[in-house]
Amino acid sequence: MPTLTVDGVEVTVDPGTTVLQACEEAGAEIPRFCYHERLSIAGNCRMCLVEMEKAPKLIASCAMPAGDGMVIHTNSEIVKQGREGAMEFLLINHPLDCPICDQGGECDLQDQSMAYGSGDSRYDELKRAVAEKNMGPLIKTTMTRCIHCTRCVRFATEVAGVDDLGAINRGENMEIATYLEQALDSELSGNIIDLCPVGALTSKPYAFTARPWELSKTESIDALDAVGANIRVDSRGDEVMRVLPRLHEDVNEEWLSDRSRFSYDGLKAQRLDTPYVRKDGKLQPVGWTEAFEAIKDKLNGLEGDRIGAIAGDMVCAESMMALKDLMEQLGSPNLDCRQDGAALSAETRSAYLFNTTIAGIEEADALLIVGSNPKTEASLINARIRKRWKMGSFPIALIGEEADLGYAHEYLGAGPNTLQDVANGSHSFAEVLKKAERPMIIVGQGALTRADGAAVLSVARTIAENSGMISEGWNGFNILHMAASRVAGLDLGLVPGEGGKGTREILSGNLEVVFLLGADEVDTSSLSNSFVIYQGSHGDAGAQAADVILPGSAYTEKDAIWVNTEGRPQLGRRAIFPPGDAREDWTILRALSETLGKTLPYDTIHQLRERMIAVAPHLADIDVVTPAAWGGFGESGTVTADPFSNPISDYYLTNSISRASKIMAECSSSFSKVKFEETGTNG
Repeated sequence: MPTLTVDGVEVTVDPGTTVLQACEEAGAEIPRFCYHERLSIAGNCRMCLVEMEKAPKLIASCAMPAGDGMVIHTNSEIVKQGREGAMEFLLINHPLDCPICDQGGECDLQDQSMAYGSGDSRYDELKRAVAEKNMGPLIKTTMTRCIHCTRCVRFATEVAGVDDLGAINRGENMEIATYLEQALDSELSGNIIDLCPVGALTSKPYAFTARPWELSKTESIDALDAVGANIRVDSRGDEVMRVLPRLHEDVNEEWLSDRSRFSYDGLKAQRLDTPYVRKDGKLQPVGWTEAFEAIKDKLNGLEGDRIGAIAGDMVCAESMMALKDLMEQLGSPNLDCRQDGAALSAETRSAYLFNTTIAGIEEADALLIVGSNPKTEASLINARIRKRWKMGSFPIALIGEEADLGYAHEYLGAGPNTLQDVANGSHSFAEVLKKAERPMIIVGQGALTRADGAAVLSVARTIAENSGMISEGWNGFNILHMAASRVAGLDLGLVPGEGGKGTREILSGNLEVVFLLGADEVDTSSLSNSFVIYQGSHGDAGAQAADVILPGSAYTEKDAIWVNTEGRPQLGRRAIFPPGDAREDWTILRALSETLGKTLPYDTIHQLRERMIAVAPHLADIDVVTPAAWGGFGESGTVTADPFSNPISDYYLTNSISRASKIMAECSSSFSKVKFEETGTNG
């Protein structure tokens, strides 16, 4: 391990560490524009210059490996002059348009020019101008500001797996552009906005709407998919202005998917802000008391087995606990959190978790994907798979609907027949899994929401057990969820009780009363004879079928616990208050229970969480993945030959919030058209 001296401080670092990293470990601050910890080294900007004794000139610390015995100076006069010179070059063509630049106030170039620039320039030639580029509906370009750090190019190529972005021309005429002047088609494209150290790439939807110092910043958790990405919600007054990623090495690193980043305008569109009751065939706005009384009148004298409830995909753990307790008070066993009908049991926790954990993907050495397209179902997990693939020696195979995943993989087949061949060892990839030290399997919802989903799950378990995926310190069996609420719902037992009905039976129309808690991805066509109570934040499919609507809160409007696909409980914080008369969901259920004479035994969120922890003790350990014991699950049976189909047909319109978003609608229109032109189909 090399030991070097930085500004008189001796520091020992790991082999392969750069001088820049060694300097930071020693407590020295090194300016940089092109260098980024998660991208390859470019050495373009030369702002990280330091002095190394016995070297003939200043060295670029980002590109120089740390060596034993090096003596580094980071604040000498020659270093100061070198950085001032580099900054002077960078500002030759940079426009003086800070007052109108959206990056103003959080711009690396502003900060570093103040800290390391000379304050004047010897260049008085005319500045060059660069035509704007079309990168789609999400990325606003002002390429005259570009300093050619190539962070965006390296991210697109290395992390997102999109080769559309690069440098064209040479010398003074060099420009960063998409090669074919088309939109940057990636589910992670918005991250280049965060990476850009100047104002060349900014958010098109956010443009000219707010300044960073005007915004209140709230740390929270994304609920638009099951990854549980850590986010920062920036709000002004009662409006969310933007959503940005937060650093969490074990979940999302520092990236965020485009749907989670840009769907925020859907939080204020098509909102339910007052209770409604259907009168004479039409929904009429009413007060809370009248809405509760309408429900009470309908439930009066009704047997519990005539009542059913379904929890949707973006429901927090607290609300589901309150719903389950209310259904128990009403004597109903008809309860389900699996609104897509996935064949998952709540009895064995390891049967529905991403047991390897997201960070654990980097330790795997073989992967089989079944009935899933991680690129659209969990873009950040797909980026982690690509990261592991780039390290090498990582064979990947796919069974299901063929798709471009962003990395090389072997396509084995379309359906369960191929899966059974792997399970019984007759397929060549079965040997690949057996030879691997840490193999893993990812089973998607496309394989589990079928009529034979339980049998498919059983076959996947057989593969895991026969391939050595379950061993001391390693569990390679993974279920990839798409719903932020699903794991918490299964943890809390929101599944049919003894003799109870699941989602399909509840939606059959044979029940008197059906309670839909944020459930919008369901077919309500058979509920015309049922009394439907919908509680949620948006006027989506569930609300349209309702007889009573109770306006709830969106994920940015409540303090709540979310459990991601790997079983990690995380705490989301309220950024703004719900609009109008809308309330937090668990408080609505608590108030309704009192009207019904079935008062729930908690008055505060702390008491409710104590109840949750009594049911699922691991929910007390925030941000901790509690390993689940392996056990039996699935049902042996006959699987059909029907091919697996991926559950997401349009990445940008998967939930009530994104469907209410104009930004997402524009993305859907733009990128669906691109795919149609490329394939000749609607994909």
